[in-house]
Amino acid sequence: MSNTVKLGYFAQPIHPKNRNYFDVLNENIEAVILADKLGFEEAFFGEHFTDICEPITSALLFIARLIPETKTIRLGSMTTNLPVYHPVMLAGQVAMIDQMAQGRFIWGIGPGGQPSDIEVFGNMEIDRNAKMLEAFEQILAVWNEAPPYDQAGDFWSFSTGKTFRPEIGQGIAPKPFHLPHPPVVVTVLAPHSQGIAHAATRGWTPISSNYVQAHWVATHLPKLLEGQKNGGHPEDPSVWRVAKSIFVADDADTARAYAKSVDGPYGFYFKNIMDKLAGGGRKGLFAAHPGQTEEEITVEQSLETQVIAGAVNDVVDQLLAFREEVGPFGTLIYTAHDWADPTLGRRSMTLMAEQVMPRFNEALKT
Repeated sequence: MSNTVKLGYFAQPIHPKNRNYFDVLNENIEAVILADKLGFEEAFFGEHFTDICEPITSALLFIARLIPETKTIRLGSMTTNLPVYHPVMLAGQVAMIDQMAQGRFIWGIGPGGQPSDIEVFGNMEIDRNAKMLEAFEQILAVWNEAPPYDQAGDFWSFSTGKTFRPEIGQGIAPKPFHLPHPPVVVTVLAPHSQGIAHAATRGWTPISSNYVQAHWVATHLPKLLEGQKNGGHPEDPSVWRVAKSIFVADDADTARAYAKSVDGPYGFYFKNIMDKLAGGGRKGLFAAHPGQTEEEITVEQSLETQVIAGAVNDVVDQLLAFREEVGPFGTLIYTAHDWADPTLGRRSMTLMAEQVMPRFNEALKT
């Protein structure tokens, strides 16, 4: 097992609500094209339907736009919210994207967590995890079982039995590039998450969220290894991805002014996320220690304890300390933040890929 940590990218993304929508989309497209040129190995994109601050409404559409614009970077949904879609619709769309990407697609799946999305699609009063798993199994049936399709579930039921005409291709859905399915990734927030263990049992791999404190992230690796063991898979921490808010500048003062200010883009990000999670009773994810009360948790604290920022050597040292605390992850996911200053945003990504990661990986060898 290699000690080398790979570099990935994640765009939720979160932008001020008064920004021009076209400009926001183009900024995110530009950032991924830059990441591809810099050698980032993969990039993931959030999906929210009713949040103007998080305005990528289809991760799959966004990936389709990026496939011809990029060369080597793998592109992932993070996540496609399975309870929202009819399983046959998603089976067709994911198969198409997977074929278009020819091995560069990663399928991030989830039950959806944005409250207004949950409400608008009528999923507030149901078990969304159960609906997600049912949809996943039905999608696999479409891809891997012989037609005609005949599925009856608690949430979705469908058949092509009456209209199946194989001689003309009718009633047969296309298959993805990867069989039995594209590689599956899930996002993890909760401390001691049993969801990681269940996912790893299936061979799915986790991304630990960037806005979860390190002491909670450290509880994720044991659950990953537990699930791998229970599923009969090799116990391999290198498949673990950990996201982090990082900003690199040519000097520490610039980095601090940009990434540690409540009024800056990183401050906006944490305030927006904290407000949303506090409404769902999950503000404790930002707690600096397990016993900290919600009243004590502030944006200022998160910027100090959860954002890695500085000049190149500062960031390397902070990343080494972070990895020592949470465990030996295999991929570090650089989390996107609004390019309040596009020059600094691009420079941070460039320094991260060209200077921080080589020094970080060299230090891991010693």
